[in-house]
Amino acid sequence: MDSSYLTKIASMDGIGQISAQFYLASASSGCCSIPVQIIGFDPETDFTISPWIKKSYQEGLQDLEIVVGNDLNAFVGDTLTFYGTTVHVAAKLDKTGTSLDTAVYTNENTIKTLIQSSLDKKLNNFGDIDPDRVISCILINVAEGYTVEDVLNDINLHVRKVEAIQTKNMISGISGSLQGVSDMIGGLTLAIWLLALVILAIAFTVSVQGRKKEFAVLRVTGASRRKLSGIVMLEGILISLCGSLIGIVIGAVAILPFGRLIETQLGLPFLLPGATWIAAVACISLIASTIAGSLACAVAGWRISRLDTGLILREGN
Repeated sequence: MDSSYLTKIASMDGIGQISAQFYLASASSGCCSIPVQIIGFDPETDFTISPWIKKSYQEGLQDLEIVVGNDLNAFVGDTLTFYGTTVHVAAKLDKTGTSLDTAVYTNENTIKTLIQSSLDKKLNNFGDIDPDRVISCILINVAEGYTVEDVLNDINLHVRKVEAIQTKNMISGISGSLQGVSDMIGGLTLAIWLLALVILAIAFTVSVQGRKKEFAVLRVTGASRRKLSGIVMLEGILISLCGSLIGIVIGAVAILPFGRLIETQLGLPFLLPGATWIAAVACISLIASTIAGSLACAVAGWRISRLDTGLILREGN
C-alpha cells in the first residue's frame, strides 16, 4: 500500500508509537541465493524488530546489511544475493521455532533497493506505486489514556482500504491450538504414568511369584522378611533405573533431530528448549521413573515377605 497511509494514521488520536514494515518474498531460488521472506523496517521508528536484533547485534544496521533467521544456512560475514543485489550478513538471530527463523531483516533503504531490483528484473509488479512510497503494514502502540479498541475502531472507520487488527487476535488461533495440544499431551502423559504403574506392579509380582521357592530357601537359611523385601526392592530400583535411562535416550533420539519435521506435521511453532533445560528434564524424568518403578516393586516386595515358607517348599513334593 502507499506510504501516505502511514502519515494519515500517524496524525490520528491515540497513536503512541507507529512504524512501517516492508515485506518482499523471493520468487524462487533461481532469482536469489535462497528463497526467503525479506522484512524491512525503519530503525528510527521501529519498536518490534530492533529490540530483538540488539540481542545479537549491538551496532546499527547499515545499508546493504542484513540479519538472518536462525534456520538459514548463512553466517556472519557471508554475502547473499537477492534480485541481483549483493548484501552482507551482519548477524544471526536466536531460534524462535516460527517462520521468522527463515526470514531476512534489513533496514528501510536496503529493502527499497531490493524492491527496485525486483521491479527491474520484472519479478514483481506494484503497478504505478513508486517503490520509495510503498509499505506493507503499519505497527502501532496505543498512547496512554486510549484503549486499543477505540484506536482500532477509529482507523477502520476513517481510513478506507485499511484493516486494523489487534495483535492478540492474530495469535489467538495459534495460542488456542497450542493449549489444545498441551492439554492433550498432559492427559496422555497422566494416563501413561498410571498405566505404567499398574503394568510394573503386575510384572514385578509375576516375576517374584515365579521365584518364590528361591525366596523360601533364602528364608530357611536365615534371611529375614525385611531382607527378602530389600532384595526385591533393590532389583526393582536397578531395573527401573536402567529402563529410565534407555527411555531417555530413545526419547532424545526420537525428538531432538526431528524438530523441523514435528513443526511441519503439527503446523504449529515448535521450539526445543536449551541444553540446560533438556538436561534438567531428563534428570527429573530419571528420578520420577525410578521412584515410580520402586513404588510398583514395593507391592511385590511386601507380598513376598508375607509368604508361608513351609507351604511353598511343600508345593514341590
